[in-house]
This record gives sequence, C-alpha cells and structure tokens, in this order.
Amino acid sequence: MTSIVTAPYEIGDFIAGEWTGTATSPRHNPARPDDLVSLAVWGDEHTVADAVAAAKAAQPNWASRTGPARGAVLIAAGELLARRVDQVAVDLVREEGKTLAEATSEVRRAAEVLHFYGSACWHADGQTFPSAGARTHLFTKREPLGVVAVITPWNFPLAIPTWKIAPSLAMGNTVVAKPAQLTPVSMRHLAACLTEAGLPAGVLNLVHGAGGTVGEALVSHPDIAAVSFTGSSSVGQRISQLTAGRQVRVQLEMGGKNPLVVLDDADPAEAARIAAAGGFGLTGQACTATGRVLVTTGVYDAFVDALRSTAAGYAPGDGLDRATRMGPVVSRSQLTTDQEYLATALAEGNEVHLGEAPEADGLFHPPAIVTNVSPTDTIAREEVFGPVVAVLAVPDLDAAISVANESPYGLSAGLVSNDLRAVHRFVERIEAGVVKINRPTSGLDLNAPFGGIKDSSSNTYREQGLGALEFFSWTKTVYLGHGPA
Repeated sequence: MTSIVTAPYEIGDFIAGEWTGTATSPRHNPARPDDLVSLAVWGDEHTVADAVAAAKAAQPNWASRTGPARGAVLIAAGELLARRVDQVAVDLVREEGKTLAEATSEVRRAAEVLHFYGSACWHADGQTFPSAGARTHLFTKREPLGVVAVITPWNFPLAIPTWKIAPSLAMGNTVVAKPAQLTPVSMRHLAACLTEAGLPAGVLNLVHGAGGTVGEALVSHPDIAAVSFTGSSSVGQRISQLTAGRQVRVQLEMGGKNPLVVLDDADPAEAARIAAAGGFGLTGQACTATGRVLVTTGVYDAFVDALRSTAAGYAPGDGLDRATRMGPVVSRSQLTTDQEYLATALAEGNEVHLGEAPEADGLFHPPAIVTNVSPTDTIAREEVFGPVVAVLAVPDLDAAISVANESPYGLSAGLVSNDLRAVHRFVERIEAGVVKINRPTSGLDLNAPFGGIKDSSSNTYREQGLGALEFFSWTKTVYLGHGPA
C-alpha cells in the first residue's frame, strides 16, 4: 500500500453536489487516540431541510433516466471504489477500528453491491401476465417512491449505506443519508465515487450530526417518502413513533442476541472456531454476532476448553497491523458498556474468562467468555455489541431451541451438527430471519435476502438481493387494451 493518505479529513455536509459547512467535530482512531482521523460538520434542522429540498428537486430528472442509464452510474462507481480499496480500507480501519482484512473485505463488498444493483437495472422493472380479457396486455411497472432517508450505524460504515443507497438509486429515488457520527469518512468515499461516476447533483445528499436533532428532523420531514434504518432497537422504535400515521414506508433492521447451538455430535474444535469467528470477529460489533452459545451437555466441557484456546488467537491490537485478528472497540462509551456487562455477569454469579489485552492507550477489550450462565441472566438476554460470548449448557436440541426462541430478538441463529434430522428440525423451529448451519452467525451473501423478526426488524421488506428493490419502489398495474373489449 503506497502513497496512503493519513492526514485528517475535513468533512462537510454534501448537498446539491456541494460540500458545505465548517468541520468542527473530531474523530480519533480508537486504536491510537492521538491519530486525528477527521473533522466533520455538525448539522441541524436547516441543513436537513436544504438536503431534502435538493433531493426533491433532483428526483424527477433522475427517475426519467432509463434503468440501464442509472445502472451505468452505479457500475462505474463500483469500479472507482474497487480501484481505491487500499486507501478506503485504511481510512475505515482508522475511523472504526476493525482489522485491515475486515475493512478490505467491506470495501470490496460495497463495490460488489454497486455492481450488483447496477446490473439489476437492466431487468428489474415489472412483469407481464396473461389477461382474462381479450386483446388486453397486462403488465406491471416499478415506480420510485421519491426522496428516501437512509440512516446507518458505525459498525459497517460503508457496506450498510451502500446496500441501502444502491437499490434506492437503481429504482429512481433520490437519497438523503445520515452517516453515523463516529464514522463519517467512509460515506464520504462513497459519495465521491458516485459523483465522479456521473451521479447528478442532488441525487445523493449527506447530512451529519446528532440523531436527536438531524436524525429526527430527517425522519419527520414531510417530503420524505421512505426511511431505511439500521441501528439499535430503541432508535428504531423512535422512528416508528415519528412516522406513525403518515404514508411513509419504513424499514428497520435492529439488534440481535444471536444463538449458536452446538450438539453432541459436533467436533468441539470446529464448533469453537465457528463460535469465535461469530463472537470475536469484527470485535463482536455486528448485529449478527454470536452473543450466546447453547451447548449440549455431552460436549460442553470440551467446547469451553476449545473456545478458550481459540479465543487466545483474538488478542486485540491495532487493525493496521496485519497480524491483528481483532481490533479495538469503536468508542470509550462502548468499552465502558462491555465492561459493565461483565461486571453484571460477575454480580449474577457467572464466571468470566478474559483473554489478554495490550498495555496501550487504545480502546482494547480482550475476548471474553462467560460460563455458568442461565437463560434468565442478563448476559444471556441483552445484546452487548462487543467481544463477549455467553455459553449455556442445555440437555438437548429441543431445549436449545426453546431457550433460543425465548429471546425478544430474532435476527440470526446457527447450529453446529452433522445430524440431518437435527438440522431440519432446527431450521423449521428456530425463530430467526437468517439461519446458518455449520457456519458463523455473522456473514452474509449480497444476493440473498437479509432481515430479522421480532425486535430485530420491522419484518416488512428484506434488505439485499433483488428483494431489496421491493422496498424502494411501488408497483403500478397496467391493463392495455388494443381493440374492442
């Protein structure tokens, strides 16, 4: 990686094709607090109003372009992003904290998403049906919604915005996006690539600031036709309240306390590898991370031993060090949250097994395994969003499924077993939008639907894959007569 820029970025709001405002809000590298990554503008309700107005003005012209013409912009942006993978990945590591390998994978995924939806523009229109009426051509057309609000979290600051923005633009909508306060640089790269690829001014706008002001003003704006949000369940519930009673389409993807079930026939070492990848990879800061492992008693002790051994390979460190397998947590407040959950676990009689952490100024939290856990304990019920895995003993598969389904969440769930009957029983009975067999609960393919149930999702429209286009468009049915009825 030569000629990588590490000077601080000054990031304004991006409205009608122009970067505006004075950048004052600092963001430092969570691995190296003395490394200033960026200064970002702090917007307000007036900024939101300007951005929505720009998007509304640009929408008719963008929607009038043919699908392939819109798709060409997305594909070109994907090519630009792919060529900049080294720089963008380093910036992602510096602002979010994940490892260089994880960041590089995320940048490449975002480029692939742009290519996927750019290509979809060639065929994602409507359908033709046989009509019961004579001399009648019956077909449907996809129509854009208008101006879409996109609100995204810090843990995947490039991939998640891209898999929302790309299908929205593909369908002819314009977008006002609010990046997470902690990670403004990644979205800046996306906006730059789309602009250089020929996206007209006003089609994508970015506003920065606090969720309580900028976010609420955006969601509440009368010209917003749809809101696509990923983040905490509490914020998702607030968005539901703000949009209630209005003709606003809402898509909410929220938290999870994702279970991994390990049965007696599983290889303990392989099960531990799968659990560690899901629980400690990405520093546990993923909505699909493995938060609890339900292990049948015959393999419980061997699994715990194997998991403790595997966790030793996830010692935290600076993500720019290629040897690092787990980066720091994203912020001081998240570090405090992780520590508080472990303190609660100890107070409730759980046993906490901590790995090693470096003696450094960074926000490093060692991988943590919590045992002697019952289903009602806090650590088994609440999402930590850190490198903390609770391990529970269960007598059999049915008990594991029952415990897993008692959670208010239903995002991702996994099973480690080679028993085909157990696999089918698990798939049929588990309450989760994503089911993984002999694979970590985290990790998704971009061409398949993604979403949860219960408190993990509004469970209306799925993200990713061609199904994502459903949320960002409405269907017009046309009966075209060409002769006497």
